[in-house]
Amino acid sequence: QAQLSESGGGSVEVGGSLRLSCAKSGYPYASYCMGWFRQAPGKEREAVAALDGDGRTTYSDSVKGRFTISRDNAKSTVYLLMNSLKPDDSAMYYCAARFYEPCGGFDQFSYDYWGQGTQVTVSS
Repeated sequence: QAQLSESGGGSVEVGGSLRLSCAKSGYPYASYCMGWFRQAPGKEREAVAALDGDGRTTYSDSVKGRFTISRDNAKSTVYLLMNSLKPDDSAMYYCAARFYEPCGGFDQFSYDYWGQGTQVTVSS
C-alpha cells in the first residue's frame, strides 16, 4: 500500500517562493503518474500540475511559468516549486499518485493515492 506525505507549505508574502515536497513510500517503482492539486475554502479542488511516467509536465494556465513540478527518483519524492506567489495561490495543496499508465493528467478521479495536504498562505 503506497503512502504520500506532503511538506513544505507555510506562509509567504506576495512574490515569494515555496517548494512543496511529496514523499512516496510503499511502492517500489520510480516511474508513476503524479499530480498536484489545490483547494481553497469554498472552492472546488483544482489541478495545478501533473507529471507523467516519461517526465512530461502539464500546468494549469493560472500557474504556468511560475510553478515547476519535478521528481527525484532516488528520494522517491516529487516537488512543486512555486515562484512569484499570489494571494490567489493560497490553498491546501495535495499531491496524488497513480501507479500505472495511462496517466490521468488533470483528472483527479484517475488518481488512486492522495496525501494529507499542506497549507499555503500568501499574504499581500
